[in-house]
Amino acid sequence: MSPAMWGGVLGASAALGLLLVVARVQVIRRPHLALRVLPYVRDLPQVGRTPSLEVASASMSPASAAVRIFGPFLWAAADGVERVLGGATSVRRRLERAGIDKSVHDFRIEQVTWGLAGFSLCAAWSLFRALTASIGPVVAVLLCLAGFAVGVVLRENWLSSQAAARERQIVVEFPTVAELLALAVAAGESPVSALDRVVRRSGGELSVELGRVLADIRTGQPVALAFDGMAASTGLPLVARFARGISVAIERGTPLADVLHAQAADVREAGRRALIESAARREVLMMVPVVFLVLPITVLFAFFPGVVGLSLVVP
Repeated sequence: MSPAMWGGVLGASAALGLLLVVARVQVIRRPHLALRVLPYVRDLPQVGRTPSLEVASASMSPASAAVRIFGPFLWAAADGVERVLGGATSVRRRLERAGIDKSVHDFRIEQVTWGLAGFSLCAAWSLFRALTASIGPVVAVLLCLAGFAVGVVLRENWLSSQAAARERQIVVEFPTVAELLALAVAAGESPVSALDRVVRRSGGELSVELGRVLADIRTGQPVALAFDGMAASTGLPLVARFARGISVAIERGTPLADVLHAQAADVREAGRRALIESAARREVLMMVPVVFLVLPITVLFAFFPGVVGLSLVVP
């Protein structure tokens, strides 16, 4: 490694350290409102006290110390990622669909963390290459920036995968939950009591969604309005149709058991149709093991005895 590259690495390290010191000094000069108010409410009961309102002590844990030191940098980086990428509404929508109880800013901080992990891997690889072979500093910097960008994009793609996986799980659970609700209503229970029974007796992502609806109803929200909120927040048309069907049935007095049985049957039929369509689209792929694996083995078993016989008879 040439002296010029060593000088560049040392200069970058010194600049990074100076940047961290300046950022920390700026944060110290602007104390949070909670830290300013906390000394005057110290004698109040500790019930409901959030961790952010705890007083920093000398026996601070390493994790909290790291959060206090690097937290402002992560928040600023998350704001920068939000300004560059945008799409806060789409991210919030996917967080709701994935069932992740986080804000958009918390998700941006996770993206920054993933980006820093990618940056660190690329930086370590660049340093290894610089010690064993020649690599330009511009190429190394561009590679590290690309690693940061890839980490940020991978976290967002994983969020989309989490939302899609949760929705598939909801589709699988939907017919069973709908049938349980229909049986409870047909047995004479009210919609709220049937919903409570199903939520207590079942588990899964759809049960979690129905549990939120039940919590809204118990806080005073009308049943129809709570199901309308579920229909508006979900990303699945069948769940939205299910919620709207229950809302309309409660408002107009339609037999709810018949509606739930019909919706469960529709979902099962839609799943069966989707499976047939998927098999039709993958018909060529299904022929690959037959053509390239089963057929050659069959031909080999059919002709191998004849070839052996000919080799024994023909001199």
